[in-house]
Amino acid sequence: MVLITLKKAEEVLFLYEAPAATSLSDLVPKLADLQNFRLRLKRLVEAAEDLVEYGPAKPESEQGYDEEQLEALTKNKPDLAPEKREVEKDGVKILLNLDPTGRRTGEAPNEEMANVIRKTLTNAKACLSSDLVKSNKCLDASILDEALANIRGAIAIVWPMGLPEWEPVRDILDDKEDLTGTQASKDVVDPASASLWWAGKEMQRDKKLADYVGKNDKTKIIAKLQKKGQGPPNREAPINEQAQKEMMAYYYRKQEEHKKLTENDEDDYVNSAWANTKSLKGSFTGIGNVSWKAR
Repeated sequence: MVLITLKKAEEVLFLYEAPAATSLSDLVPKLADLQNFRLRLKRLVEAAEDLVEYGPAKPESEQGYDEEQLEALTKNKPDLAPEKREVEKDGVKILLNLDPTGRRTGEAPNEEMANVIRKTLTNAKACLSSDLVKSNKCLDASILDEALANIRGAIAIVWPMGLPEWEPVRDILDDKEDLTGTQASKDVVDPASASLWWAGKEMQRDKKLADYVGKNDKTKIIAKLQKKGQGPPNREAPINEQAQKEMMAYYYRKQEEHKKLTENDEDDYVNSAWANTKSLKGSFTGIGNVSWKAR
């Protein structure tokens, strides 16, 4: 299997394995679909964290603050944002936690139920983390499917009657999001028109992976996925930002040392170890590091 490290700019996205004989007309859409799935799962995690913290979303017509709340907000009244407190509603314990954006009801699940969802969110984040790449684990759709299914199951436990139809988490789970006009829509890659770049070349879909990387299934490559019309990806800097800072600090220290040597026109150097004309003889006799003190 050819090991493909897929990147976006300088960010490593995930690892993927494919036989060298794979047609690029099949490979490129699969990589695009996998990246879009990752983005969907990431949006689900973020929306579910808000759901756990502040409860279900309000209908769009009811979102925000009413006049009384806005007046209280401008006067900094403490009762506008009370501390979290546990209450009972319809025989179920919930946690009241006012949403500062006014988009959610503030009726969050209690800690015990919230932790059921948080556990699945932690596992989902692990699927999206760069640690997966560092441990040389490849990504496939089944891993993301499992993470999404676990979140769906946890939410069904906490809200057995289901979430309201205007809840963003529900739209993401059902894959019915409308991303029109959002920042998230700019990150989505169209599988039909996406292009894959390797070694500064666009890998044409009418060819096979082996036409570019050879027939050796143990090959490792770094490729980048681009949207239609983006052209070739920008070349990466030869060194990262941290290494550049360390190099600049090193050469600054050397420059300061050289400046001090230049300014010193005395004969202090004769006391240095490298200026000792008897250092070679001392190393043979074993008394090179012996110091003398007169009494």
